[in-house]
Amino acid sequence: MSRDLVLIVDDDEINRMILSEILSDDYDVIEAADGNETLDILFNKKIIPTAILLDIIMPGIDGFAVLEQIKNHYETERIPVLFITGADADTNESRGLKSGASDYVPKPFNPDVVKTRLDNHINLTRYQHELESLVEEKTYELTRTYEQTLEVLATVVEYRSLESGVHIKRTSNLSEIVMNKLMGDPKYRDYVRNEHLSPDKANSIVRATSLHDIGKIGISDTILLKPGRLTDEEFEIMKTHTTLGSRIIDNILETLGDNGGYMKYCREICHYHHERWDGKGYPTGLAGLDIPFSARLLSIVDVYDALVNERCYKPAFSHEDAMNIIIEGDGTQFDPTLVDVFKSVGDECKKLEVLLKD
Repeated sequence: MSRDLVLIVDDDEINRMILSEILSDDYDVIEAADGNETLDILFNKKIIPTAILLDIIMPGIDGFAVLEQIKNHYETERIPVLFITGADADTNESRGLKSGASDYVPKPFNPDVVKTRLDNHINLTRYQHELESLVEEKTYELTRTYEQTLEVLATVVEYRSLESGVHIKRTSNLSEIVMNKLMGDPKYRDYVRNEHLSPDKANSIVRATSLHDIGKIGISDTILLKPGRLTDEEFEIMKTHTTLGSRIIDNILETLGDNGGYMKYCREICHYHHERWDGKGYPTGLAGLDIPFSARLLSIVDVYDALVNERCYKPAFSHEDAMNIIIEGDGTQFDPTLVDVFKSVGDECKKLEVLLKD
C-alpha cells in the first residue's frame, strides 16, 4: 500500500529538515523552498500531495498567495493545508484559517503536535472523500432505477402504438452516435462551447431521449392507431402529445425532484421535439437557437427513425431517401450544424437501423 505524500514548504532549510525528520517514518515527503517552487510542483509537474505544510512568511510569493492559488484550482482545492506559524502569529493564524487553511503547526515544532494535527486532517479528508463516494454511488443507483422505471413506462407507450418498443432504443442510440461525433470533432468545438455541452450534460441528454413520446399515453387509440392520414382535427389532437408529455414530466419533477438535470432535458425534449428551425413547428413556434439543443438533436434522429421504419400509416423509406429528406430540411426543419453532423455519421446510423430493425 502506497504511503501518503506530504509537501513541506518553507524557505528555511532547517525547518524543512526538522519536519521531514518528524514525518518520514509515516509519510513520503517532498520539499519546496518557496512559493514559486510550490506552484511548479503542483501545477506544472502535477504532483498532488495528500497534505501540505505551508510557511507564511517567504520571499517572493508568500503563503497566503500560495494558499489562494491552491484553493482556486479544482485539482488542489481540497488538499488540507496546515500553515507553519511562529509562536506570536495569532493574526496570521486567524487570517490563514479564514482563507481556507485547515489548521496550523506552531514553531518551534513539537513532533507529537505536528504528527497528530496532520494525521487528523488527512484522516478527516479521507473520510469525507469516502463518504462522498458512497453518496455518489447510492445516488447513481437510485437515479438509474428511477430512469429505468421511466424507460419502462415509455416502452409501454411504444407497445400501445403497435410498435416493438425498439424505437426508443434506436432513437437513444442514434442520438448517442450524433452526440459522440459532435463532442469529439474539433470542427464543432465552437458550437459545443456555445451550447455549454459537457460530457455529463451530453450523457444526460442522450438518456433523456427515451421519454420523448411519453405524452402519447394521453392520445386516444382511434387517433394513435389510425392507418393513413389524420384529419386536421385529429392532427391537432395528436400534436398535444408534446404538452401532455411535458406536463407528465412536470408532475414527476414536483413529486420526486430532479437529479443532475436529467428530468429537465426530458421535459425539453417532450415539449419541443416537434419545433422547427424556421419557427413553423409546434407547440410554441420557437425558431433557431431558441429551441433547446436537446430537442433539436432528438428531432433529427426521431424523423430519420420514423422514415426508415414501417408505421401503420406509411411504408418504410430507404436509408438514402431518408437522408435526402433530412438534408432537404437543413435550415428549415432542422439545425444546420446538426444536419452536417448527421450526414457525417450516416453510415453508422444505417448500420444501427439494420441491426435494430423492427
